[in-house]
Amino acid sequence: MAERMLQFTKVSRAMPKKRSAKERAEDFREIYGEFSPDAAKAQASRCSQCGVPFCQQGCPLQNNIPDWLKLAAEDRLEEAWRVSSATNNMPEICGRICPQDRLCEGICTIEQSGHGTVTIGSVEKYITDTAWAEGWIQPIKPPRERTQSAGIIGAGPGGLAAAEQLRRKGYQVTVYDAYDRGGGLLMYGIPGFKLEKDVVERRIHHLEASGISFRFNTRIGADMSLADLREQHDTVLIATGVYAAKDLKCPGVGAEGVLPALDYLTASNRVDLGDTVEAYDAGVLNAEGKRVVVIGGGDTAMDCVRTAIRQGAKSVTCLYRRDRVNMPGSQREVQNAEEEGVVFEWLANPEAIIDSKGGKVKAVRASRMKLGEPDASGRQSPVKTGETFDVKADMVIKALGFDPEDLPALFNETSLTVNRWGAVRVDYATLETSLPGVYAAGDIVRGASLVVWAIKDGRDAAEAMHKAMRAAEAAAKVAAE
Repeated sequence: MAERMLQFTKVSRAMPKKRSAKERAEDFREIYGEFSPDAAKAQASRCSQCGVPFCQQGCPLQNNIPDWLKLAAEDRLEEAWRVSSATNNMPEICGRICPQDRLCEGICTIEQSGHGTVTIGSVEKYITDTAWAEGWIQPIKPPRERTQSAGIIGAGPGGLAAAEQLRRKGYQVTVYDAYDRGGGLLMYGIPGFKLEKDVVERRIHHLEASGISFRFNTRIGADMSLADLREQHDTVLIATGVYAAKDLKCPGVGAEGVLPALDYLTASNRVDLGDTVEAYDAGVLNAEGKRVVVIGGGDTAMDCVRTAIRQGAKSVTCLYRRDRVNMPGSQREVQNAEEEGVVFEWLANPEAIIDSKGGKVKAVRASRMKLGEPDASGRQSPVKTGETFDVKADMVIKALGFDPEDLPALFNETSLTVNRWGAVRVDYATLETSLPGVYAAGDIVRGASLVVWAIKDGRDAAEAMHKAMRAAEAAAKVAAE
């Protein structure tokens, strides 16, 4: 029987069952269980079906959230999946890793009225996992095959979304990626306790079965040039993401045991996938038995502290220069980390890395901070109080964010223009770069951001590429007549 909607006054908000902190700290499996069918329907039925759905406005993809919540509440799951997947190329991934507390759930109307938000992300995950299990997700079969082709640089979420959209229109699509597997940071940056790797692999296999070609271990600029790519394809998309780690600017940063976050997370994810990683086996990228200090307050920092716990660190401390309310990472992730034993030192800014006579890190000296006047972003600026303290450390992980790599140099393409931060310049109406027929999307354009934004950009770029190729095809037909 279909559930009635607007049940938020009778049905309390509930998440899928979460494994205990002790249990989940011993492995890299996802920490939340699955909704039962009855629980999913009940939670979906809490939606107030707003006339102006703020949740949809808070979603970069403008997902039709109230529609698929209603369908889920009525047990019309295949229809719910079709509505959900119409605007999102990987809803099972967004349902797991989107910071819903900062997006759709954060501005849910019933959350604002004090009844607790609808658990949108968990219902989204349930719908799409059910679609996979029931076999509703089948390889793409375009209505007609086109001879034109697209080359996509980067197999992360932006590149994969664009590849799928173009393939649906019948284009021949090849994705090039420097890694040996598809997924980008979905595979190598985000730990398994947030996103198990078979979920990503399943999506890649689906795209391969749909006729999309993947060329892994291929670096543009080294293994083939951007000029070669433009010669081979009618259009090209740059969706490389940003991988240049922002560095810590303080004395002692070169000490042994001070590591970039991505190196650390990539090693951990490779081990989780069954790969052999020499630096991990040698203990360089392994936190087991160590006192770990992570510097930063974003989602990458949360991934690092929670990974260190699972590797058996002796202690894990996170230093962040602002307070908890002003941190950029998900509050849900902070709560999970605290449950698992991470210690947070709020309003603490690293001043120096202290090393031993042998050059190994032994502590981080930090300044106590207070929040002063707002800066240009509107956030209160941290100001030193004059007090310092030391945190013992055997491993220090820098999780300060990422900048774009120097693509004009890497691609040996000086005509590719970038802005003062190194991000690729595009025409924002079309996402076309300074090179005709070459487009860019995702973090390499907007800077380090969320997976859901990369998906949106990939979809937008694919539509612009389609229009350009269709126009070129029409012009060619006129010229031939």
